Amino acid sequence: MKGCYTSYHSITHIVGDLVRVRVAMPEPGAAPAVRLADLALIDQGNGSRLAQVTEINGPQVTLQVFDGTKGLATDASVRFLNQPMMVTASDNVLGRIFNGKGEAMDSGPDLSFDKKIPLAGPTVNPMHRVLASKMIRTNVPMIDVFNCLVESQKIPIFSVSGEPHNALLARIGIQADADLVVFGGLGLGFDDYHFFRQSFLSAGLAARTVMFVNQASDSIVERLLVPDLALAVAEFFAVEEGKRVLVLLTDMTAFADALKEVGVANERVPSNRGYTGDLYSQLARRYEKACDYAQGGSLTILSVTTMPGHDVTHPVPDNTGYITEGQFYLHDGKLDPFGSLSRLKQQVAGKQTRRDHSPIMNTMIRFYSESKAAEQKSAMAFDLTEYDQQLLKFGQLFERRFMGLDISMPLEDALDLCWQTLAECFKPEQLLMKQALVDQYFPKQQLAS
Repeated sequence: MKGCYTSYHSITHIVGDLVRVRVAMPEPGAAPAVRLADLALIDQGNGSRLAQVTEINGPQVTLQVFDGTKGLATDASVRFLNQPMMVTASDNVLGRIFNGKGEAMDSGPDLSFDKKIPLAGPTVNPMHRVLASKMIRTNVPMIDVFNCLVESQKIPIFSVSGEPHNALLARIGIQADADLVVFGGLGLGFDDYHFFRQSFLSAGLAARTVMFVNQASDSIVERLLVPDLALAVAEFFAVEEGKRVLVLLTDMTAFADALKEVGVANERVPSNRGYTGDLYSQLARRYEKACDYAQGGSLTILSVTTMPGHDVTHPVPDNTGYITEGQFYLHDGKLDPFGSLSRLKQQVAGKQTRRDHSPIMNTMIRFYSESKAAEQKSAMAFDLTEYDQQLLKFGQLFERRFMGLDISMPLEDALDLCWQTLAECFKPEQLLMKQALVDQYFPKQQLAS
């Protein structure tokens, strides 16, 4: 990045991690001296700090400083590099761990001469997209059976602090039948970072994983870059190499909080609960990268969105719900079948899977819903019918066999277990299913009394 660039010694403000500098206005018809998202170097004799242009208002340019502004004075020089942020994109990034600036934070070989690509490119032209129609198997029954994860889907895990969302995210990344996994950690504590790293290593997944990690102690400016870094690399592998790429992001609420903090420093007018007015578009710009490419592979996004105070109307989950195609709702250490929804499951259930998939899914959820009503009757000391007793037994088996986050089984085994569970609790005529399906899949030996 060393070269002959014009240096400016005209810093006017230093606020938080932001620096404002006055630059010369270009002559009419001349190319602008500074562009949005361009990089700059701030020098003060004791080293250089990398910054990025975030706002241009006439001659005043606002920069976000990646390493913070502590110790920076207004007599520092600013050199604009006339290029956007770039990230390394080649097969050599597989198995590597990078920080929020895209710099390697492991002891792997140098990547200086590998291919570089810019961040935050445009979303894919709809003419180059194909309709989602392929399932990503995770071996998590509550996903594979009841809310399929589909290639090119963008879907969050709605959770709260203290829930095992990171453990679930890591497990899905390990078990999913994707070609590559690109992980983006935003504001992670060291324990969480170490957990993901060791989980991928222990599972033998490191060779097909790329990690971009911003820890809680790192700059919030870098936190804003992590989704763009992860998605740019994922796009490269999906488009250039035709890979089926799964992107894991945690936690997008930390991303939104970083946007809020930077917005306050930029003196932007706050919107709902102090978040910036462009929160929706900022989230959508990242989530809309999910795509099944007509001439390539696919990019699927699975993220964690924590809900402060368990409030689903909080601006971050509320805006996210309008962008994504459903959600996995993690509640009390389980994936809640009532709060979870995959709007694309109809694209694959019964088409890429067994023909009994959709009917058994609907029947199981119907009986589980009725079992919760039977539980309420029991709790209020009402007399229970024989059918209520059947429902109570079914509810207990359902939770024990399918809802635990440690349960892992292939889809076909899970479907067979669904039929087995129904047979242990109900008679065939109680299922209200097509007779042809009952004849084919219902266990021959009737186990219900």
